[in-house]
Amino acid sequence: MANSLLPLPSTLNRICAGALALCMALPAQAQQRPGAQGPLAAGVITLEEAQVPYTVTLPGRAVAFEEVDIRPRVGGTISEILYEPGRLVQKGDLLFRIEGDTFEVDVEAAKAEVARAEAAVTASEATQSRYERLQGTGVTIEDLETARVTVLQNKAELSSARAALKLAQLDLDRTEIRSPITGVAAVANISAGAIVTANQSDALTTVTRLDPIYVDIEESSKRLAEVRALAEGGTLQRGDALDLSLQLETGAQYAQKGTLAAPGTQVSTTTGTLELRIRFDNPERRILPGQFLRVEVALGTTRAVLVPQGATTRSAEGTLTAFVAVDSTAEKRELIERGSYKNAWIVTDGVSAGELLIVDGLMSMRDGATVTTTPVAISETGIVSNLPAATKDEG
Repeated sequence: MANSLLPLPSTLNRICAGALALCMALPAQAQQRPGAQGPLAAGVITLEEAQVPYTVTLPGRAVAFEEVDIRPRVGGTISEILYEPGRLVQKGDLLFRIEGDTFEVDVEAAKAEVARAEAAVTASEATQSRYERLQGTGVTIEDLETARVTVLQNKAELSSARAALKLAQLDLDRTEIRSPITGVAAVANISAGAIVTANQSDALTTVTRLDPIYVDIEESSKRLAEVRALAEGGTLQRGDALDLSLQLETGAQYAQKGTLAAPGTQVSTTTGTLELRIRFDNPERRILPGQFLRVEVALGTTRAVLVPQGATTRSAEGTLTAFVAVDSTAEKRELIERGSYKNAWIVTDGVSAGELLIVDGLMSMRDGATVTTTPVAISETGIVSNLPAATKDEG
């Protein structure tokens, strides 16, 4: 009976083997540090210094090259509207016509008054001439002086009558309201039959010239001073002229280049900025007044390191950072950038030419991490790809 209570030899062997394995495993687990892992894989590129455009991008607003509110200069009833809204009208084209019957009568009356004044002048001059011949033979010096005064008075009345005729003719001409500029006429604010008054506050319509067009931008006086200091210090090499390009609301690049139409001459006391006006050709009317756009201003070229934007991170405070591999260790660097070029930041401080910038494996990257670097290539659109084997061997 006692022997039946003892485990069989084979069972005893299995128990001992399991206990021995457990004892051997416990020290190994105790030796592992929580969270320990191997080096992180990092794709890197070698940073290079290059002569790149020095550009700044500024928000702007489109402003019409010319814009005129059309108002009547005489009162009356609108008899015709003679243009098609939204179409181009030329300078001098007829837009509205006011009934001119009353003004035609005024012109005829003024003409009659001129004729009467001319006749009076002719009669008085004849009298003066006769008195000059008869002076001393029944005509006194007082009579002659009176005749001369009468001639002067009649000539003055003739001048007044001619001025009244000219004014009446101007009023008649103003019954035809013409466009003072070439541009696009908006929808009329009145209809035929409406009564208008001279120089009323409400415009009949608006004519806007869209080609060319202005874009107004603002730049801080502080940054202008910094740019000047860079140029004077030799860091910035200015070009022969400003290169001004435009980005549309859709993000597309506008084909036409701009020219500086009006440089700023006064700093705003509230914003500390200068307002500059850029002129762009606009033959297709792709830019309309009031649109908010972005103007890229190329001031010249500068020597700087190009850092792909996809390899950087910008914090909520605006700090730009990137990781650099130094002696198999990832270092987080704060970058100072002065604009962008293609898909890269123009970096003037924080990294140097020849350093290894980490562009792949950034999701798990942290400052101070041990890394294993692999040379890679990055395209203009930010796509990272492995280098051919031959290229790696050469590196």
